[in-house]
Amino acid sequence: MPCPQGRDLLHRWKRNPIITVHDVPYRCNTVFNGTPVRLNGEYYMVLRVEGQQGYSFFALARSRDGFHFEVDARPCMLPARDGPFAAGEAHGIEDPRVTLLEDTYYMMYTAVGGNGHRIALAKTEDFRHYERIAMVSGPGNKDGVLFPQKIHGLYARLDRPYGRDVGSIWISYSPDLVHWGRSEMVFAPRARYWDSYRIGASAPPILTDRGWLEIYHGVKMTSAGPIYRIGTAMLDTDNPARVVGRCLSPVLSPRELYERIGDVGNVVFACGAILENDGEVKVYYGAADTSICVATGTLDELIESCFEEPD
Repeated sequence: MPCPQGRDLLHRWKRNPIITVHDVPYRCNTVFNGTPVRLNGEYYMVLRVEGQQGYSFFALARSRDGFHFEVDARPCMLPARDGPFAAGEAHGIEDPRVTLLEDTYYMMYTAVGGNGHRIALAKTEDFRHYERIAMVSGPGNKDGVLFPQKIHGLYARLDRPYGRDVGSIWISYSPDLVHWGRSEMVFAPRARYWDSYRIGASAPPILTDRGWLEIYHGVKMTSAGPIYRIGTAMLDTDNPARVVGRCLSPVLSPRELYERIGDVGNVVFACGAILENDGEVKVYYGAADTSICVATGTLDELIESCFEEPD
C-alpha cells in the first residue's frame, strides 16, 4: 500500500522512541544507534551509549517482540584501556553493526582515537563477551558493515572513507577479516538530492532475489545545518560494487519532534534491520542522537524503492 502523500515509506512505531536515557539503568548522556539481531527467540540490540564523560561505549538491550526492550544493568563493551586497541579507542567506541556470518556474530564499529575514526572488528557468541579481532581501516573511515556471506570466496564489507571533503560508500574484500584490499567506490553523494553532502552504509546488506539491499544514510547540508535521512540501494549479487538500483526519495526523514530535537537535530540514522519471516522489515534507527526508534516496512516495498521512476 502506498504511503500517504508527503510522509514516508517506512512507518514509525506509534510508541517511539523505544529506548531513551530513562531506560538505561545508570547515569549517561544519551543512547542511540542500536544494531539488532535475533537470537534464541529474543531480539538483542547493541546500543551506543554516550557517558557523561563525553565518550561512547556499548550496552545490550533485550526484547521478546522487537519493540519493548530492557537494557542490561551494566555496559557490555567499554573502550580498551590497555593493549593494542587502547590508543585507537582512547576517545570511545561508536555505531556498532552486527552481522551473523558463518555461525559467528561479528561486530564492526567505529574506534575513535587521537588519529581520528577507524573501523574495528570484534566477535561475540553471547553478546556479553567480545573478542577484538583487528583495526581494519586507516584513519578517516567509519560506517563499516560486513556482508553476511562471502563473495567469490572473500569476505566483503562496505565502508565510508572520507577524503577531499567527500564521504562515499566503498567496498573492500578480505581473505581473513584482518587484511583488506581491492577497494573501489560503489556510489557517491548526488548533487541536489537528499543525499547530496555525504552518504554511508547503515545496515548490513540483505540478500534478495534482485541483489543486495543496502539501507544507507544520506546527508544534505542546509543553511540551518545537516539533515540525515534513510534511503535504499540495490547492489549486484555477484559484483556488489555495481549499483543496479537506487532510491530517488528517502524512505524515512526526520519529521517527529524526537527526530528533530536532540543532541544533534534532524537525524534519523539506521544501524541495522531485522527481516521477519513474513517479509516485514524492522529498521532500527537513532533519532537526533538522543534515542532509539523503530520503523517498519515490507521487503517488497524496500526493494521497489530502489527502482523508483522519476516523475
